[in-house]
Amino acid sequence: MDKNTILAIVLSTIVVGVSFILQPKLFPNSYNSEKQNTEVQNVENAENENKAVSETTENSVISAFAAADTEVASEETFVVNTGKAEVVLTNKGGDVISYKLLNHIDIDTKDAVQMADNISDFNRACSLSFGQAGSPIVNEFFKTEKIDENTYLFTKKFSVKNDDGSENSFILGKRYTFLPDEYVFKLEILIHSDNEDGKINIGNTGYTLRTSPQIGPYFNPKLNRYENRQFISFNGSKAKRQVISGKQFRQFGKPYVWNGIGGKYFVNLVVPEKAEKMDLSWYSTQIEVNNYTNAQAILVRKPIESQDANDTYYFYIGPRNEKDLKIYNVAENNKWNLSGLKLTECLQSSGWLGWLETILKWFLEFINKFIGNWGVSIIVMTLIIKLILFPLTKNQSMSTLKMQEVQPKIQALQTKYKDQPQKMQEEMAKIYKEAGYNPMSGCLPMLLQFLLLWSMFNIFNNYFEFRGASFIPGWISDLSAGDSVHTFKKSIPFFGNQMRILPFIYLAVQLISGKITGNNGAATNAQTKTQMTLMMYGMPIMFFFLFYNASSGLLVYWTFSTIFQVVQQLIINGMMKKKRAELANGGANKKSPAKRK
Repeated sequence: MDKNTILAIVLSTIVVGVSFILQPKLFPNSYNSEKQNTEVQNVENAENENKAVSETTENSVISAFAAADTEVASEETFVVNTGKAEVVLTNKGGDVISYKLLNHIDIDTKDAVQMADNISDFNRACSLSFGQAGSPIVNEFFKTEKIDENTYLFTKKFSVKNDDGSENSFILGKRYTFLPDEYVFKLEILIHSDNEDGKINIGNTGYTLRTSPQIGPYFNPKLNRYENRQFISFNGSKAKRQVISGKQFRQFGKPYVWNGIGGKYFVNLVVPEKAEKMDLSWYSTQIEVNNYTNAQAILVRKPIESQDANDTYYFYIGPRNEKDLKIYNVAENNKWNLSGLKLTECLQSSGWLGWLETILKWFLEFINKFIGNWGVSIIVMTLIIKLILFPLTKNQSMSTLKMQEVQPKIQALQTKYKDQPQKMQEEMAKIYKEAGYNPMSGCLPMLLQFLLLWSMFNIFNNYFEFRGASFIPGWISDLSAGDSVHTFKKSIPFFGNQMRILPFIYLAVQLISGKITGNNGAATNAQTKTQMTLMMYGMPIMFFFLFYNASSGLLVYWTFSTIFQVVQQLIINGMMKKKRAELANGGANKKSPAKRK
């Protein structure tokens, strides 16, 4: 190995180390995705939605309100099973303290994914507070009435002092309604004041409603750089996504149709039935329990100016995938008769490249219908794409020969017309035309590969179907996570606590590819050779550290893409060698008459 190679490796390693040290300090919020789209209808409910339920439960609500000031001395819990979720309600605040998705397993805990995580005495899911967003939650014990197997009503009498100094006594009710096999449930906030002109106005707020303090599955932000928590808000025309880091408590001051918190694969969204009643919203990671930062949305309700208030909220707590979200666009497709919600706007995409992602996902799913293994399907799709792009790649490589052929003429023009740039461009264009060379011919293959790579990265890093999908049992058992052959007791800098093999295979393939791709027979000067050496060794090493903990699905794609690229390049190199020989013989034949003469 020559000294330039050694220097390249040393420099690239230093760059990687410094970048990992400085990145958290210089770019604490490296993701800020606000790309997106589409027209949206406001929340629409069918006219007859839940009429039967309302009529049968109204008397129960009235009787429960009448006894709302009954003292309750201890905490009670109640379990609801919808088939898709197991929900645990508590009479302390009338809140949710557990929400397990029964059809989705947390890979680490081997239990159902917990969507009401980080629960504590001072922060629970669906909790209320009177006053501004930072006010303590209601922590009293409520009277509970079980209306039916899927409906619970919690009531409690309160007295508050408003901003103008007036006092108001009222009964607060929280009614939960669940439906079988639904990821959506309904929460109604019912308020009845003792005074006809009753109002609740504390800090220019009626009350605030919170999502869960944290959603599952559990992740360590220091080890898993590809997982995050986002605040998502949809205003009826486009969605805004803001990745939230620790110790944040910020206001989102724009109108919305729905908002909530999303992770890589799961999401908690809140849809107010009447968005005009809502004021500002907040997102918070301010409270921590067991060193686990919260990720929570807080919805602020405008001051209440009437004796009675009945506010309805629909909560979607479930997978962040198109299949389960899109059914709330059409009333006939869901049991709540909800339409036009456009919850699919919470999905992550590449913005204007979303169309390409849609095509690639369809293609991948089509292949997997016949193969039945997502890992093999990735490899097959990668091979097909490489075959489709082969003619473009071949033409790009072959065009370099034409460039080498006219290079002496170009250098002569640059010397001759160095003070006449316009004339030089005109003459160069003539030479390119005579040689049949287009300087832009290499751009199209590079552009296509870049677009594909960007779309593939987003697909493989967020595709819900890869979660828990096994490629090679015992090694690559989950394409949405990194492969693992050993777990260390302590975390190692840059690597975490997992020993992985796939990143090393990826690195080896990249180094071999650089060697073959760089050795195409073209003449290079010393400076160019040093730059190529740095790219050949430095870039793969940098990406090795960057993608060590990336999803194995992404690494499978990139590794096999590179392998196919190597095979492709070997074939093209053979073609180029043959073409060079033809050009050399052609040049000798042109000179032979002069030599004979």
